[in-house]
Amino acid sequence: MIQEAKANVEQAAGQRVVLRSIMWPDAKISVPAGVQGGHRAGEGGTKAFGFVRGFFSQPLLNAAIPPSRRLGDVDLLIAQQQLNVAAMEQLHAARVAFYSALYNRELRSIQEDQRQRLSQNVASQQSRYGAGLAKRSDFVAATVEASELTSAIEAAQRAHEAARLKLAEAMGENPVPDSSLPEPEGKLQFAPLNVDLRSATARALEQRADLKLARLVARAANEQQRIIAAGYYPAVAANIVGDFIPVSGIHREGSTRRTEDFVGSEVREGAAYTWRVIDNGKVTGAVMKQRATREMNELTCRQLETNVGRELSRIRDQLSAIEARQKSFAAANDAAQDSAQLVAQNVAGGLASQLEYRLTQSGFLQTKSGLLTTIYEHNVARAEWDRAAGSYFQFSDDTAANVR
Repeated sequence: MIQEAKANVEQAAGQRVVLRSIMWPDAKISVPAGVQGGHRAGEGGTKAFGFVRGFFSQPLLNAAIPPSRRLGDVDLLIAQQQLNVAAMEQLHAARVAFYSALYNRELRSIQEDQRQRLSQNVASQQSRYGAGLAKRSDFVAATVEASELTSAIEAAQRAHEAARLKLAEAMGENPVPDSSLPEPEGKLQFAPLNVDLRSATARALEQRADLKLARLVARAANEQQRIIAAGYYPAVAANIVGDFIPVSGIHREGSTRRTEDFVGSEVREGAAYTWRVIDNGKVTGAVMKQRATREMNELTCRQLETNVGRELSRIRDQLSAIEARQKSFAAANDAAQDSAQLVAQNVAGGLASQLEYRLTQSGFLQTKSGLLTTIYEHNVARAEWDRAAGSYFQFSDDTAANVR
């Protein structure tokens, strides 16, 4: 996607040259040549001949020149912003895939630890059942609960591999069956984020690549409308046509006129004047259609700008809600861990039942998984905030330290 956007930049640079060519001189040269045969008095046999014809045209007055120059610049800026948008989307996709890989790896680790504890309990219940100290139902229930985690662990593993594959694709790699996928390093961390909605909205309106792109598209539609309308204004161009015919060297015997020795060269100057007056395009023609396109692009741009504040406000509220849930889960996780350890000790001493043990272990797993999920959601929400605020990378015309 980034390589395609880069190719579009190169294409736009060439298109700018094409648009501006209507203001540059146009010069052409043609060289007709041939062979003349036969015999006449005073002449030899077969001879070659040739002459040069030149054409030169320079626009003097054309209403399409100024908007064509501006459109060439805008088209190049559009291609550059499309490259910025592609890079931003690629960075965001890689960041989310990185968080997803970390989340599913840690979730799988939590579930495997839980399954190991339950497997130890199954072995304990099997020994107690063999010694006649426990019921068969307790042993069967412990076995079923331990086996239920297998499908959850496999699902987390599949999600982890899928996230690694997306991360490799976002990094521009082309995975093959025998290649190794990138393994993310580190752990998910929770760091509260204090945001200033007003300044973030102002910054997003100024720096977001998609908003810049929308504004440029609207500008391009306006310049295209001007170019179409310029076709109905007078246009003046200077034209020069010249023929150069070299001296032939042929002299007719008995002739005293020099003009019979060669064919003379000539140059003609003039100016061309055009004015398109049939259907000025403002009622049913191309100008009206292009104006409708421009108005639609401007409306889309205004809608995007209006939605920036709403989107940032939604993400801010989401971050606040996730932070509240994280605090609740963190407190509940400590309590669930203490309760699970206490019940495990009581089960070993015969002071608690297997039902109590399974309930506390299940509650501890849910609480720990919920805490991890809130941390993951918080990191994804931070990534969404950076995307919506236009803070992913530094633009070429911005010297502020806003690299992420």
